[in-house]
Amino acid sequence: MTNHNDPILGRRAMAMLDSLARHSDDPDRLTRLYLSKAHRSAAEETLSLMREAGLDAHIDPLGSVIGRMEGANPGAPALLIGSHIDTVIDAGRYDGTLGVVLGIVAAEALREEGIVPSCPIEVVAFGDEENARFPTNLSTSYAFSGNYRPEWLEGRDESGTTLREALLRFGGDPERIGTIARDPKRYRGYLEVHIEQGPQLEANGLPVGLVSAINGVSRARATVIGEAGHAGTVPMPMRRDALAAAAEMIVAVERAGAIRQDTVATVGSAKVTPGAINVIPARVDFTLDARSPDDAVRHAMVADILAECRSIAGKRGVTFTVEPFMDSPATPMDRSLLGLLEEAVRAAGIPPRHLASGAGHDAVAMAALCPVAMLFVRCKGGISHNPAESITLEDADIAARVLLETVKKIVS
Repeated sequence: MTNHNDPILGRRAMAMLDSLARHSDDPDRLTRLYLSKAHRSAAEETLSLMREAGLDAHIDPLGSVIGRMEGANPGAPALLIGSHIDTVIDAGRYDGTLGVVLGIVAAEALREEGIVPSCPIEVVAFGDEENARFPTNLSTSYAFSGNYRPEWLEGRDESGTTLREALLRFGGDPERIGTIARDPKRYRGYLEVHIEQGPQLEANGLPVGLVSAINGVSRARATVIGEAGHAGTVPMPMRRDALAAAAEMIVAVERAGAIRQDTVATVGSAKVTPGAINVIPARVDFTLDARSPDDAVRHAMVADILAECRSIAGKRGVTFTVEPFMDSPATPMDRSLLGLLEEAVRAAGIPPRHLASGAGHDAVAMAALCPVAMLFVRCKGGISHNPAESITLEDADIAARVLLETVKKIVS
């Protein structure tokens, strides 16, 4: 890859990111929830940016923005590049949006270089990746792969508004969701660039990294039931303390995630009942989140966690019940697409590093449509879902050039 001293692509991307960050539901912080007014205005600006880059663009019935560049052979399977423009509450400006603007920058660069791709290229800005407003799961990208669930339309946000109602206010069309589904034969692959949302690239002094797989996720709700009693009168050996038992279980969860390679296990929420200073806890409800890029490893880890929790419960004279509510499989990256990204990374003079993604991405849903591959970009301190989220101009430029070179290899 040519060494460019002038980070022109990075500057273009950062300018777009700064501009899109103005669209927020909250004037004091960046919050852009799916189908909100801020999402609508950001979608309109994304539409304009795509059109300025020479793409034929529109907003689809679910609020995603799609821009298309026709190729020399319009009937050839198209290449997709994308990510999302919705955010969590009090967000940073790079999560998701970076991948969208880099897709636009790459398309714009092809046009300016006079390159006519051999196949069509589509850039997509999905609207519902964070699932921060409604009880959905990557709904807009799953619509692309033909896996939209009609019951999502009846899900409600905190104000009681259904997704269907919000979609109609947005200007979408719930009756036309089926038209979004793509034919797998018409697509050759999906590329997504995303901030790492973790500290590994920064720790290794690398601006970009290659995603080996997106972790599978197991989630469950657990309940420990003991017996309430007076904190001053029940002797320690005679207690059935639900919180003490749960605490031992939580440490077991942490240990299970730590002893295996590339696994994590977290108890993110716990509720103690009755929650009084002078009462032995009678009940604890807690959550379990376990992740791994290898589904067999994840399932074995969860089985070990549950077995140890049951053993702790038996030893302490409490009951333990568990209700699994998510089993999302790991998403491996396509070796061919990943190989092309790696070639571009090497050509940029950067040692290729492969790392698993602990977070979910639109690529999970898109893998049901076509081969997928992802490129991670270093973020300061590994911080994400936070206003302190930050990347450098230079890293944005490197990511843009790696993406551009990869696209050129695919469409040449």
